Amino acid sequence: MKFAYKFSNLLGAVYRQGNLSFSKDGNAVISPVGNRVSVFDLKNNTSETLPVSTTKNITSVGLSPDGALAVLVDEDGAALLVSLVTRAVLHHFHFHKPVSSIRFSPDGRKFVVTKENVALMYHAPGKQREFNAFALDKSYYGPYDETTCIDWTDDSKCFVVGSKDMSTWVFGAERWANLIYYSLGGHKDLIVGCFFEKDSLDLYTVSQDGTLCVWESDAELQDLVLKKDRDKRKPPSQGEEDEEEEEGDKAEGEVIRGKAEAPKEKDGRKNVRYQQISKHFFNKEGDFNNLTAAAFHKPTRILVTGFASGTFHLHELPEFNLIHSLSISQQRISSVAINGSGDWIGFGCSGLGQLLVWEWQSESYVFKQQGHFNNMASLAYSPDGQYIATGGDDGKVKVWNANSGLCFVTFTEHTSSVTNVTFTSSGFVIVSASLDGTVRAYDLHRYRNFRTFASPRPAQFSSLAVDVAGELVSAGAQDSFEIFLWSMQTGRLLEVLGGHEGPVSCLDFSPLRSILASASWDRTVRLWDMWDSWQVKETLLLTSDGLSVTYRPDGQELAVATLNGEISFWNPDAATQTGSVVGRHDLETGRKDTDKISAKQLAKCKSFTSLCYSADGDSLLAGGQSRFVCIYNVKEQMLMKKFEISCNLSFDAMEEFLDRRKMTEFGSLALVDEGAGDGDGVNISLPGVRRGDMSSRHFKPEIRVSSLRFSPTGRSWAATTTEGLLVYSMDGSMVFDPYDLDLDVTPASIRKQLRLQEWASAIVLAFRLNEKALKQEVLEAIPHEQGVEPYCQRSRRYRRASRGTLTACPNCVILTCITFVTRRPCRSRGA
Repeated sequence: MKFAYKFSNLLGAVYRQGNLSFSKDGNAVISPVGNRVSVFDLKNNTSETLPVSTTKNITSVGLSPDGALAVLVDEDGAALLVSLVTRAVLHHFHFHKPVSSIRFSPDGRKFVVTKENVALMYHAPGKQREFNAFALDKSYYGPYDETTCIDWTDDSKCFVVGSKDMSTWVFGAERWANLIYYSLGGHKDLIVGCFFEKDSLDLYTVSQDGTLCVWESDAELQDLVLKKDRDKRKPPSQGEEDEEEEEGDKAEGEVIRGKAEAPKEKDGRKNVRYQQISKHFFNKEGDFNNLTAAAFHKPTRILVTGFASGTFHLHELPEFNLIHSLSISQQRISSVAINGSGDWIGFGCSGLGQLLVWEWQSESYVFKQQGHFNNMASLAYSPDGQYIATGGDDGKVKVWNANSGLCFVTFTEHTSSVTNVTFTSSGFVIVSASLDGTVRAYDLHRYRNFRTFASPRPAQFSSLAVDVAGELVSAGAQDSFEIFLWSMQTGRLLEVLGGHEGPVSCLDFSPLRSILASASWDRTVRLWDMWDSWQVKETLLLTSDGLSVTYRPDGQELAVATLNGEISFWNPDAATQTGSVVGRHDLETGRKDTDKISAKQLAKCKSFTSLCYSADGDSLLAGGQSRFVCIYNVKEQMLMKKFEISCNLSFDAMEEFLDRRKMTEFGSLALVDEGAGDGDGVNISLPGVRRGDMSSRHFKPEIRVSSLRFSPTGRSWAATTTEGLLVYSMDGSMVFDPYDLDLDVTPASIRKQLRLQEWASAIVLAFRLNEKALKQEVLEAIPHEQGVEPYCQRSRRYRRASRGTLTACPNCVILTCITFVTRRPCRSRGA
């Protein structure tokens, strides 16, 4: 049980790519983050990452109308059917091609998936267990290029599909006699959005060049007639038989092929026809701006459009009246969604990793979050474990609430990458070091940078440490090989410690005494005595370059990670080595697409770059240039458990062996960038580049762990990785939310009341402590012969219940207002 840590939450990233979705009640946003999905509760201001993941980044999310099911599709077309109620994977499926969009019908019986130039309609999974939850019903062919968007009519009789060939196709979900398919043109660029009017066949289509076309149908939904001679079709010719057999080999289900011209009218019936009644333009006076996302709320007829410049417009249709426009970002808006009531609009910006929810009537933000749009370099827990501070390559320092998973303050004073962050012992001051040559201290009471430490000459700080008292701040430079000491109170530079012959990679203060340990690339760890004229107390000689150093919480042991993949343990008082662990083989590194040697040979040059002791000092957490995080037993000096932080194949160095099917005589197909214009399109990273070329159109960042920290409570630990800030916890829920808590409300006192058979007192104390396991224990311990009568002070009467059950008062159905025959005052009364 000691190492039963499970994935708990993903922080530091709120949106990557794909489409946003609102829950059925409109109070939560479902956002794809890499190969995971996060749910942001806008009412309770909390976030949760589902414990499911795909093999690659998620590009499309389809939500069922009842909000119980979600279909997640990744870049390769692999799909997961996920229950949003139980948070479990119900079914795996593969579409074999990248999917552009997915949409459930309003009645929840069908859903349409678009891939390449085909629209596939499937039967939606039912409530019964099915062997194949994805049963293909029909295949619709019509567009000549890739499809981009889908929308359904309110009665689920028809759906419309937009395409990159500038055409829009209306298809019937059933074989209607007067509407099989209909093709619409009128645009000069690819279709971004197509929307039906409420309870109508009338259409709105929006293209990338900022053009809106309004289409009117000459028929209503109730005018659609089901084709009667469906089963009495004439026998097909030999060529048609071969074609149907070929399609039957591909997939089961009916095939409907659309043509450029409308179907011919038969038996004197009149087919559904469309005509364009108006055309509007978003780009006025030659101000060209690509339209990148659109959403339409049918009951209020509000059209929301997002543009590449980061602005969005709200229009009322069909008159095309501008309600207002606003610039919310400097990057393109990738996704737009509107909740069911039409009050809140969600925006996703993949360039900066932003997620915004805007209330357009009051013109205010309901939710505004942004992760680090570059890699996160370091993290630190507050002394009480409630907050997590992170520093990233974007020069920002963010503070996250560990319970809600949301960022509540961002400091942007640094002008270059933040290399390290730490809390002081008080928990109200955060100190950060950066490559811009400054160390800054932030106040969490007033949310300001109250102290800035600088060196006499420019230096790039790569390591940071603050002593236990919070009076001394030290930072190590990677270019001048020196350690700088400042006073937190005055901000003055106290001393410059020299002696290292290589970059200072890590610093750590002893938890007991004012002794600073510094690890360097010169293969030494030096112990500096802060009270003895800052002299070197001891020098520990290493077998390789020192990368990380950390003290055990009791200060009696020192762990050092070196470049050769070893972790050595030292006694700081005697300056002797007490043991070592060869962890190079535990990393199990993968092979990158550009590597010329195998992963087994690459493992010889991999090492741990971050170490952290647990709160009790019995175990050590280690991570580095790999997708694995290792926990070692310090006493036995052996590996206890390995955690795989990601299975996302969109990252580089994930697989041990390269896929031979993707190898050609010119190299791996993974190096070919399909979006590259000029040149040969081969994307090869520069020597030493680990994070990808940010100027290229496509890059695969390498999976790695940059920092690790145990929570002071010992119940969880966090890691900053290429994927984001991952939190692993031993608790199913990280929220401890008691009420009316005092010194007498403890698990021991509750169990004592059970032994004394004071059932009412025991259950009241259990509800006050509000721990699920303890409440269940008390309820199961009460004999069924003992009936408990809840009493509600608000309604001034007892709520009698059957024996063995507890029922809330019908007048105020709030759990906290249930009191018992002891006639304790009701908490919901407000008195």
